[in-house]
Amino acid sequence: MPRDTLLLVCRESEGRSAVETHRERLRTRGVADAVEVARYQHEPVRELRDRLAGLDADRVFAIPMCLSHSRETTDAIPSALSAVSAPVTYCEPVGHSPAVTGAVLERATSHVAAGANASIVLVGFGSGGTPYNRQAVEYHAARIRRQSDYGEVMACYLMQNPAVECVRYNVSTDRAVAAPMFVDPGAATEEEIPAKLELERGGIEYADPLGDHSLVTDAIEAEVARQRVLTDARRGSPHSFEAALRSGAHALASDGEGEPL
Repeated sequence: MPRDTLLLVCRESEGRSAVETHRERLRTRGVADAVEVARYQHEPVRELRDRLAGLDADRVFAIPMCLSHSRETTDAIPSALSAVSAPVTYCEPVGHSPAVTGAVLERATSHVAAGANASIVLVGFGSGGTPYNRQAVEYHAARIRRQSDYGEVMACYLMQNPAVECVRYNVSTDRAVAAPMFVDPGAATEEEIPAKLELERGGIEYADPLGDHSLVTDAIEAEVARQRVLTDARRGSPHSFEAALRSGAHALASDGEGEPL
């Protein structure tokens, strides 16, 4: 049997990251022979090169620990993974899983119970350059409309319209809760979103980020299981968006200064 390593790729965060909790759970569950975390601050290729080159595994499953794809996950991280000597299966970001919908609902209902007179507002990062974050947020919003009793389900963003600062004036129910669609807490969830929502004025509750919710761990485990099946079926051909990213990045990867890896 090949020795598998599960690699959780994420940005550096202050304090203990929720990703560490997921790593411990996944190790306990035996999802892979080894479960590692690779963190970077600004430049994945430069910062992760030595760390990834030292991985000892027969094959690696790499999961970006974020809600959706971005420029980093479609360009920089696939290039960084070219430093791994073993075959790498690049997985979907953890936020694509339907299990995450359940995590969002549990976070939200702990503040405002679902009902006809209650609203849930999903707050994503958003981007004017790529559609992925908006697609992920809207996917979960659609599932919540089908699966919950919230009278109103809205989506808004930090970096694009509809803007988070307009939510207070658009919510039409008596009770509302805003759910930040982020895996790890950070400046966006702790400072920017609360300020734009004007939480000090009251009227809107604020849920925790996805963080270390156990359903996020379940989502990671399910994605690894799915990719194990698909890896054998691919037979070397990139039959998924993530596999195509890896295939293209391998040919173009450099060390950040134009030198090939």
